[in-house]
Amino acid sequence: MRKKSHFLSKVLRHQPQAANLTLDEHGWANVDELLHNTGMTMEELETIVATNNKQRFSFNDDHTLIRANQGHSIPVDVELEAKEPPEFLYHGTAVQSVPSIDQEGLKPMSRLYVHLSKDKETALMTGKRHGRPIVYVVRSGEMARDGYTFYQSVNGVWLIKHVPPAYLSKK
Repeated sequence: MRKKSHFLSKVLRHQPQAANLTLDEHGWANVDELLHNTGMTMEELETIVATNNKQRFSFNDDHTLIRANQGHSIPVDVELEAKEPPEFLYHGTAVQSVPSIDQEGLKPMSRLYVHLSKDKETALMTGKRHGRPIVYVVRSGEMARDGYTFYQSVNGVWLIKHVPPAYLSKK
């Protein structure tokens, strides 16, 4: 099931063509087409959506459409609403990224947004996926007061277009 979940992530966030799918402007894919083109069953798909530890995917109300909640590298509008962030958010990365982050801040790189966590533990786990981890503290409350716009995806990940280095410190 893990391989299918990874493939679903690839298809709904980065390469819909890998399953001969087209995403609409909001990132939605037709479930019937997805099932037909991948050989997955509806039961498998519902299990992946329900049990994904990061809650990466959502169905529409009648389960005829599915999309990734965030993390896209392709241009889609997942209909995020601006939201007031907590005073501090966190970003986990690998130590080899420190020089560029210290100079340029946090950038979305191949994604549409920078991903931020509400707690240090989640950020640390994210950083470990990329090498020896380091966690940045983002002064998100100050950023919001300075006019920066934050969003929160349906699975709780905080998103922003860029975090300048002036708002960062290492934990």
